[in-house]
Amino acid sequence: MWTEWLELWKFHWIALLLGCVLDWLLGDPHALPHPVRLMGRMIEGLERGLREGLKGRERLAGFLLTCIMCFAWSVIPWLALKIARDAAMPGLWPVPMALEALLCYEMLAARSLWKESMKVCCSLNRRDREGARRQVSMIVGRDTASLDEDGITRAAVETVAENTSDGVVAPFLYMMLLGPAGGCLYKVVNTMDSMIGYKNERYLEFGRAAARLDDWFNFIPARLTGCLMVLTACILPGMDGRKSLRIFLRDRKKHESPNSAHAEAACAGALRIRLAGDAWYFGVLCKKEFIGDDERPVEPEDIKRANLLMMGSEGILVLVLAAIALCWS
Repeated sequence: MWTEWLELWKFHWIALLLGCVLDWLLGDPHALPHPVRLMGRMIEGLERGLREGLKGRERLAGFLLTCIMCFAWSVIPWLALKIARDAAMPGLWPVPMALEALLCYEMLAARSLWKESMKVCCSLNRRDREGARRQVSMIVGRDTASLDEDGITRAAVETVAENTSDGVVAPFLYMMLLGPAGGCLYKVVNTMDSMIGYKNERYLEFGRAAARLDDWFNFIPARLTGCLMVLTACILPGMDGRKSLRIFLRDRKKHESPNSAHAEAACAGALRIRLAGDAWYFGVLCKKEFIGDDERPVEPEDIKRANLLMMGSEGILVLVLAAIALCWS
């Protein structure tokens, strides 16, 4: 029994490592049906149906939506992959392995995060402020119309830092522990939070369950991401590992969300810049504390440096997983 369990998890881990390589090489698979887009359409459809069927009971409707989505996107992928493994003929194990690796690949976003954020960096280096503002609006949730060059740069650096947790470390961790179905479960929780987890009149009650669940699911990954960024800053030349640790410990709780500031704090310290501060969302000014020290002005190259911290953090996870798999071989 133990041997079978170990072989199954080694199978999952190899698929995850292959998925990471595919993500690094190919980025977002625009030509393939993407599970996250399907998740979004399901959330929209369920929201309409549950709001109509449970008028006046928004908290219950949102709770049911959360339960249905979590069940569908954990049990169905697990069952489909299990059937594929059981149905594979002897000697054809590469087929289910390829399916698992493809699903792991679609759950990760390191290459896409690098590519989209570096478009902002390139536009800023060309002095194309409008182009940079347009590019950054594609990857952040805040209002960007009034951002100057420093504001555009900070917004891009912050989204790289935050999405290192949401788009890289967290799905990697859940797939490492629970297999590809765990990555799907995490991704659907994160997608629900991004679509219905707002604290506004429309979603305050309806999105409460999804937002709370997202906080729980990201509790450990957010803190792990901060630690990984600190470690990466100690390794990479030009980064300040000691300052990264100090700012991480000092500023990681300077956010309304219990998880959002951990990676930002480690990143700000590593780059010796100041992030966060007040920002506009949907025409409403949100007051935020500053994260990090204002030792130097931000510059477009900080976007690239933040991406190096992101890639280094994932690289450490890959090395750890590969070492575990080799030790148990």
